[in-house]
Amino acid sequence: MIKLASPDITQREINAVVRVLRSGTLSLGPEILKFEKAFARYTGRKHALAVSSGTVGLHLITRALGFKKGDEVITSPYSFAASVNCILYQGARPVFADIDPQTLNIDPKKIEARITSRTRAILAVDIFGLPAEFSKIRALCKKHKLTLIEDSCEALGAVYQKKRAGSFGIASVFGFYPNKQMTTGEGGMVLTDDDGLAGAMRSLRNQGRHSMGGWLAHHDLGYNYRMPDINAALGSVQLSRLPGILARRKKVAQNYQKLFARHLPDFTVLKDFPGVTRSWFVFAALVPERLKGSGRDNLIKHLQSKDIGCAHYFPALHLQPYLVKELKHRRGDFPLTEDVADRSLAIPFHHLLTLKDQERVVRTMEQFIKEQ
Repeated sequence: MIKLASPDITQREINAVVRVLRSGTLSLGPEILKFEKAFARYTGRKHALAVSSGTVGLHLITRALGFKKGDEVITSPYSFAASVNCILYQGARPVFADIDPQTLNIDPKKIEARITSRTRAILAVDIFGLPAEFSKIRALCKKHKLTLIEDSCEALGAVYQKKRAGSFGIASVFGFYPNKQMTTGEGGMVLTDDDGLAGAMRSLRNQGRHSMGGWLAHHDLGYNYRMPDINAALGSVQLSRLPGILARRKKVAQNYQKLFARHLPDFTVLKDFPGVTRSWFVFAALVPERLKGSGRDNLIKHLQSKDIGCAHYFPALHLQPYLVKELKHRRGDFPLTEDVADRSLAIPFHHLLTLKDQERVVRTMEQFIKEQ
């Protein structure tokens, strides 16, 4: 079996976790602060808050910013559901703007037409590890007095115009699920330079407690969104190893790019753009037009039947059943997103892949295409 994803874990991570287990301090201990400080240094942000997932991090931001019923937040329809759910959790309304078919990120040229008197923010998603066009998006936010939020859950280590992903919005979020560039098992990190916002999120993360209050003094309606020390210890080691992890992932991606150019030249694969360095999260490809929809789905099933991990990354958000019910969108509303969603698939991508594994994946795809 060639797995779709696999975390890059060494004996160093195992030793760190065992050390925390033996310490007897499994939560609210020193590992959290250590991890947060290291992450803030890495991204160049003032505050870093470790949380139990990237989804949680997005919710903390929308909660702390006070989004409510009647507010609108513009975001991409081509993303994981969490980037929309965090808006809905607050009773606010997600408003979609279609994507750029080259970058697969939200298209700044399509954002302005979606801005109304109810728009509070733009939530930009760094899809597949490629930062959004923040110079243009920040200009729109400044012009219309909007807040910028960064969903950088897929983009740790990416660079846009010499700045790291996660350093552009009033707040940003990274995710550490096991298929990400680095992992804490489950977990995430929220970043901001705003002291007030950081304080509000710290309270909300810890059952509404304030720093000056007692353990049973709850000043806000909060949650338990904390990260355990076990996960933080794992994260600290992963972060220290991140340059090597990213380099290995980039090498695997480059091997795929060469193999696709040789064997499947009519497929569209991910690439970098001027002034931007992608951080490789997954290796996604777009099948040619003739395989769109059912042909792509049959290819996925064929790969899975050959013990090759494969998945549909991502379906169009506005056509997800619960969002159709909530937002009343129909097919045709965001045609560029729908086209990409009907053609996209993710193939095995992780540090353990050998060139032989990658050749097997691509040749299995090539053989399927020839038989159609």
